[in-house]
Amino acid sequence: MDINTSLAELEKIGADLYGKDFLLTWEKSDAELKQVFLIAELLKEMHAKNIPVDMFKTGLAVSNFRDNSTRTRFSFASACNLLGLAVQDLDEGKSQIAHGETVRETANMISFLTEAVGIRDDMFIGKGHTYMKEVAEALDDGFKQGVLNQRPAVVNLQCDLDHPTQSMSDMLFIKNHFGGFENLKGKKIAMTWAYSPSYGKPLSVPQGVICLMTRYGMNVELAHPEGYDLLPETIKVAQANAQKSGGSFKVSNSMETAFKDADIVYPKSWAPFKVMERRTALLEKGDNAGLKDLEKECLANNAKFMNWECDEAKMKLTKGGEAVYMHCLPADITDVSCKAGEVSASVFEKARIGTYKEAGYKPFIIAAIITACTKKNPAKVLEALFKAGQKRVL
Repeated sequence: MDINTSLAELEKIGADLYGKDFLLTWEKSDAELKQVFLIAELLKEMHAKNIPVDMFKTGLAVSNFRDNSTRTRFSFASACNLLGLAVQDLDEGKSQIAHGETVRETANMISFLTEAVGIRDDMFIGKGHTYMKEVAEALDDGFKQGVLNQRPAVVNLQCDLDHPTQSMSDMLFIKNHFGGFENLKGKKIAMTWAYSPSYGKPLSVPQGVICLMTRYGMNVELAHPEGYDLLPETIKVAQANAQKSGGSFKVSNSMETAFKDADIVYPKSWAPFKVMERRTALLEKGDNAGLKDLEKECLANNAKFMNWECDEAKMKLTKGGEAVYMHCLPADITDVSCKAGEVSASVFEKARIGTYKEAGYKPFIIAAIITACTKKNPAKVLEALFKAGQKRVL
């Protein structure tokens, strides 16, 4: 990309995320999403050209992962380091939270010199997004009352509703694969459930994908076995987006139907919405016996659909037999990471480097979100860094 041209384009977008949080993509305008995408690509290009983008000279970024993570955890850390921020993990087990410290108090105590708070809370239906909003409200109050010199941006690193940094990384990957956002209109993407020998995987990846891809005129088909429904509110968002963008949104119970003539396939396991509701209730009660019974029940039900695997035969159904395979990783790979899983070893191996590149956009998406939410004029900030003529590595 031409950096000067892109900076001029960024200046003209007119979006204003300054002082805001980034929790759900469907809460953001088209212009705001465009701003983040363009900043992400500028950061990626400047980094590739050895230009430093350390726009913060001091400051913390707090990392609060309430679930396990590899890609997103390291993407957040590397994104913050890229921008000049030091990263501090909030280990709730080592904090005063266990002694009754409130969310309101914790949010302020970790934010005195903090520019961004990244939160992952994806396992509990009705809880993760609510928790992030509670943190945001506490920071609003702390800043208003003069407790905090600056109001940190809250970044959703995955909740029960959405995984915005993943779906936006996915979007940049396919945007560049097909040569531009304008070339995505009319492309078919199959977001399908796939068999996994585990249960309890969050719904936020498929929900994030269907709610974002439908905004760009794509033909999105969501496919899953009966009973493996997503949250109803996200289905409504996808339907409304498709109608507005001129694309389409369809739900089916056939992996083969979804794969037929698809340009992109995204086979990914998730737990049924109703199961996650039951799981949340059992976890809240500390009912370990109930959790074990639920796991047995769910694994037995999953086993009825072991044919929901992305294999060579299904890939042949796609457009020209050459659809782009996508996955948020880690994938359950048959005869590699498990006996039977989401994708055959041969299909995954062909797409492996592509999935790594897909994941490689995430640090820049996260860095772009932090930039947009903490800088009044991101274009001017990036322009100054570009014109400074410094080198990241001498």
